[in-house]
Amino acid sequence: MSSYLIGLVGSGIGPSLSPALHEREAAELGLRYTYRLLDLDVLGRPVGEVLATARAEGFDGLNITHPAKQAILPHLDEIAPEAAALGAVNTVVFQNGKAVGHNTDATGFALSLGRGLPDVPKDDVVLLGAGGAGAAVGHALLSLGVTRLGVHDVDQSRAEQLTTALQHRFGASRACVCTPDAVRTADGLVHATPTGMAAHPGLPIDRSLLHQRLWVADIVYRPLETALLAAARAQGCRVLHGGGMVVLQAAESLRLFTGVEPNAGRMLAHFEELEGEPAHAS
Repeated sequence: MSSYLIGLVGSGIGPSLSPALHEREAAELGLRYTYRLLDLDVLGRPVGEVLATARAEGFDGLNITHPAKQAILPHLDEIAPEAAALGAVNTVVFQNGKAVGHNTDATGFALSLGRGLPDVPKDDVVLLGAGGAGAAVGHALLSLGVTRLGVHDVDQSRAEQLTTALQHRFGASRACVCTPDAVRTADGLVHATPTGMAAHPGLPIDRSLLHQRLWVADIVYRPLETALLAAARAQGCRVLHGGGMVVLQAAESLRLFTGVEPNAGRMLAHFEELEGEPAHAS
């Protein structure tokens, strides 16, 4: 039986469901699989040192989450083309003595949106957050056919950098920097910042910007019902929580770590057991 040692690197990751999701599916696949949390806040060490230690200790791979998806880049030996295009890594595979970075967030979000909100209009969408997760979501949205994507981040330079990357890949007319006011006339809103997580409570924008014609997707999944989704639901918006994305990106990461194809449907069902709610839209 093959054995794997995997870790999750990030800040405030105590509530993460990744260990349970990965270990349960690996057991179903007949693999010995240990998944550890490597919390940067607890360890008090920079991401580069944590990566080096994990490599030295024989880890087979790492998942990378907030706030390290971009900070990890200089410490890798190779970066897969898709992750390089996104400028963010959420999965590191140790193979042949090298640390190779991948990104499964974009695929995970695209699959989740297709399952949960397959028929929503995509002419004009606003993306809140231009960090590592936001970069993946932005590329996914334009790949899914969004006509115009407005990008907002509290760090203006980060929004400009992501917009430039999106324009380079998809065309100058497809992406622009925007303000939160753009939500007033948008078809959809995708939230990709830590706001709403247990450690970062609150709303990322003023609730007065939400309107009934808007659909809202959040990538936060702990809690599933973020303050943003609750406010959007109260306005009559169609909403999608972050559960589907986290499961589907985890499935792809597990495949990269092991070379074995996981059962994504089984993982979604396991997530529903853990959370007590379906991993889809409402």
